[in-house]
Amino acid sequence: MAFEISLAGRTAVITGSNSGIGLGMAWEIARAGADVVLNSFSDRDEDHAIAEEIAKATGTNTRYIQADMSKGDQCRRLISDAGKCDILINNAGIQHVAPIPEFPVDKWDAIIAINMSSAFHTTAIALPMMREAGWGRIINVSSAHGLTASPFKAAYVAAKHGVVGLTKTTALETAQEPITANAICPGYVLTPIVEKQIPDTMREYNMTREEVIQNVMLKRQPSKEFATTEQLGGTAVFLCSDAAAQITGTTISVDGGWTAL
Repeated sequence: MAFEISLAGRTAVITGSNSGIGLGMAWEIARAGADVVLNSFSDRDEDHAIAEEIAKATGTNTRYIQADMSKGDQCRRLISDAGKCDILINNAGIQHVAPIPEFPVDKWDAIIAINMSSAFHTTAIALPMMREAGWGRIINVSSAHGLTASPFKAAYVAAKHGVVGLTKTTALETAQEPITANAICPGYVLTPIVEKQIPDTMREYNMTREEVIQNVMLKRQPSKEFATTEQLGGTAVFLCSDAAAQITGTTISVDGGWTAL
């Protein structure tokens, strides 16, 4: 049989999606026909304008709902306020770098809450909706650091490994239902946040832009190319398709070969 990917009639809730990876996924999911709920902790006119832009370009009912993913009750409220959640993409995340003895406790708590615990809270509310609808897709955005580690990123690495474990457990609990749970593990992705890091790194190492990209940022990425938000969005769309109905409880690396090393 031929597989055609249409997500018309589905609703996707994507956390942390007013920029970067989450926004790239939102665009591709909407282009496939799904209505989309964008999210972040802010509630600016610009956030709602992004949703309006996607809705106008794709003909979908795309909207924005503010919720702070560091707070469990707001994570759960996001899903309830969406009213429907056929596709849940847990993408919200933050980062902090420091040696373990110097790692600020508040940063540890925030990273664990936003990068990992939020996925538990949203999943807990979304699963009953998916069961009632008779179909569901859960996509957790982990990282290459969900499969391997780097120094000075204790909280991020711990959280992203935890996301992979949560994904596997969710998949086992839904294995005999038309619901799948998978984790996407990106390497370095060219997002606005990464772009902003480049000039500072150039000054720190006295390198050119290209030297920073190749010798610092992409040092562990064998392809020596950034992944794109569109590629990650396309991967998410595939995982929502009928062709991926038997893909569950696994990780899909979009890392240019990083975890093959």
